[in-house]
Amino acid sequence: MTAEYITVTALTKYIKRKFEADPHLDRVYLTGEISNFRPRPNAHQYFSLKDDQAKISAIMFKGAYSKLKFQPKEGMKVLVVGRISLYEATGNYQIYIEHMEPDGVGALYQALAELKEKLSKEGIFDLPKKELPKYPKRIAVVTSPSGAVIKDIMTTVERRYPIAELVLFPTVVQGEKSADDICRNLKRIEEQGDFDTVIVGRGGGSIEDLWPFNEEKVARAIVEFPLPVISSVGHETDVTIADLVADVRAATPTAAAELAVPVLADEIMKIKEKEQRLVQSFQHQIAVQKQKLAACEESFVFKQPERLYEGFSIKLDLLMRRFQKESREVVQVQRDRYQALAHKLQMHTPIHRVKQEQQNLARLRNEQERLLNDLLLKKEQVFNQLTQSLDMLSPLKTMGRGYSYLTDQKGIVGKASNLSKGAEATLHFVDGEADITVNEIKIVESEEV
Repeated sequence: MTAEYITVTALTKYIKRKFEADPHLDRVYLTGEISNFRPRPNAHQYFSLKDDQAKISAIMFKGAYSKLKFQPKEGMKVLVVGRISLYEATGNYQIYIEHMEPDGVGALYQALAELKEKLSKEGIFDLPKKELPKYPKRIAVVTSPSGAVIKDIMTTVERRYPIAELVLFPTVVQGEKSADDICRNLKRIEEQGDFDTVIVGRGGGSIEDLWPFNEEKVARAIVEFPLPVISSVGHETDVTIADLVADVRAATPTAAAELAVPVLADEIMKIKEKEQRLVQSFQHQIAVQKQKLAACEESFVFKQPERLYEGFSIKLDLLMRRFQKESREVVQVQRDRYQALAHKLQMHTPIHRVKQEQQNLARLRNEQERLLNDLLLKKEQVFNQLTQSLDMLSPLKTMGRGYSYLTDQKGIVGKASNLSKGAEATLHFVDGEADITVNEIKIVESEEV
């Protein structure tokens, strides 16, 4: 018999059909540990489920993943519901998860634990708490108008502190709209701004019923609220996120009211006690002051007041004598010093110096005048000598002895060779001039030695 070969695709499709046709694989309830989980925001999630001996691939489409109330993590044990099928491209079988919740813990508990961890990391639980006012005038109550909570609070406040005013802000405290309604009423209270304290509360119930008080938006609204908030949600064993972030947590609505207001009768009694203590204290102070006054009245200061300043009078007298003596000494010293300075000033008076300088100036003027006269005399003698010398060398003196000189148009004629026959010239004498005409020229040749 000849074997018939088929393709890998045909075999894969056959096996996939077997998976999808099997009614036991169409809806599988599986438990396992998450492995290879890498969160992908707003997308399909791919990971594995495993136990000690086996592992299966898993896929969760984003529509189903967005409905989860907790954040899957690596190594977390979960319970899943889905169908088994084959992925043809790789030939691997895998589970398509439709629903998932933590194994052994409900989804709400898991979500609560995750929110606590998130807020704890932010340090919200460690923020300083606001102190409750001791004597509140107006208290806002955020709760249901029809529940037992508001009745318990009203009864307790009326019994303990009837002068406080309670204002109810009707609030939905259960269901999907509850968280938004709580936040909205807190905002209204803040906008009014005339309250001292706020009580947020509701009665007991399951975690689902109390879930609005575990919402992150409610927690942040309480943290950011400017007034002190008292949280009273559920019974004593129920602890919500609102309890953890509130300034004060009360186990019951009655306890919340007791925390919000004091007992008026007790406060009045305390006031009376303090009044009595104050009166006793004043009486004691008055008695003490009276004793001091009596002691003062018996003192010699009041009986013989002059004794109070006797010592000062004697001391003042001694000081006056000492002052007078030292004053006279100081005056005498200053007088002697003045006389010494006056004598010194008299010896160094400028008048004597001025007279001395005037005498010096007169002497210098006489000396200067004598020196100038001597200088002028000497200069006059030198001048006369120079004048005589100059006169001896004067051409006029020479011409007076019979000498003359000849000039023509060109100037003085020093040689006969500078003249020409028939030339006209002028002959200069000591007492006048004579115009001449040259008729003959005789040149005498000198012999060289």
